[in-house]
Amino acid sequence: MSRTTPSRPLDVTALFPQLAPLARTATRLHPRPGSPSRHNSSVGGPLLWPAEEPWPHCEGPHTCDQVNAAPSLEGERADRGIPVQEASGSPRTPDTSPYEAEDRMVDDRPEGDQPWPGGPIAMLPVAQLYARDVPLLRPPGQTDADLLQVLWCPFDYPGHLRTALRWRSAAAVTDLLDAPPEPPTVEYGCLPQPCLLSPEEVTEYPHFMELSKQLQQQLADWSRWQTAGTAVDSSYAVAPEEFYMNSLSVSPGWKAGGWSRWGLTDPMPRVCSVCGTQMDPLLTIASTEWNSGTKSWAPEGAQARDPLPPGVPPANYTRIVIASGYSLQLYICPISTDHPQLELIQ
Repeated sequence: MSRTTPSRPLDVTALFPQLAPLARTATRLHPRPGSPSRHNSSVGGPLLWPAEEPWPHCEGPHTCDQVNAAPSLEGERADRGIPVQEASGSPRTPDTSPYEAEDRMVDDRPEGDQPWPGGPIAMLPVAQLYARDVPLLRPPGQTDADLLQVLWCPFDYPGHLRTALRWRSAAAVTDLLDAPPEPPTVEYGCLPQPCLLSPEEVTEYPHFMELSKQLQQQLADWSRWQTAGTAVDSSYAVAPEEFYMNSLSVSPGWKAGGWSRWGLTDPMPRVCSVCGTQMDPLLTIASTEWNSGTKSWAPEGAQARDPLPPGVPPANYTRIVIASGYSLQLYICPISTDHPQLELIQ
């Protein structure tokens, strides 16, 4: 099912022509709960993984919080009614729906039943993106790669989550890994709900804090916005730059490419630790698809068409929670995919 972002309230480049050359394309992914196979672009689905290639593990340390035991992976899946993957990679749906399972177990689920793991643990699949669905995903120096796979350690760390990226040619994967290793336990908010995607390209402009001082002053001048008439929400008269940030610049939610959203910190250098090259935005992994300030980006009818279980935050379709509701931004070096990625929480 396709999902389309509503048209923006106005053409911001008509009011501020200096923004036109700064436009970038982003691909909004619109993840929604489903039953992806390894041949789908997905969030939290099975990966097209070669049998001969080692599965990524995180060396840790995985530090106990001294209060809660870590929930078991099996228990988390059962609580949410997540289908179990067969050896063939096809999902086996439980007898009850995810929402029925949620309602049945919400009152009696344990806080945690496993000790925090020590030593290396298997990483969890987070996203799989085929270039046929997200054409802008082309790794430098690997023109035959048409598949990006993202995994992470299911335990939080101060400042960021630990991720692993794999670029590969889907056609080259013939002998498949049927039963990848899995972590015995996961931390809250780190297990993605399996989701199918509805990719959509949108145009973005830089976050307010990444603009020149001159352009910032112009965007903060309410009189310039008034020439657009009723297209501009007058409730932003005191701080019109907030209207730009919420409704016209950077799209919220899961996306590939585009511009970066800031707020937890000011913009910071994103340079490759190996060669010093400016890094490119690769993927934004978001806690929610939108919030109260960015609701204008929600596809029309999304809340009625895509209901969530009671107690789940609005638009938290993937059930991921990053740093109490922020997003994880991944950046890659344009020179080589062998250079390490950069992970930022914003």
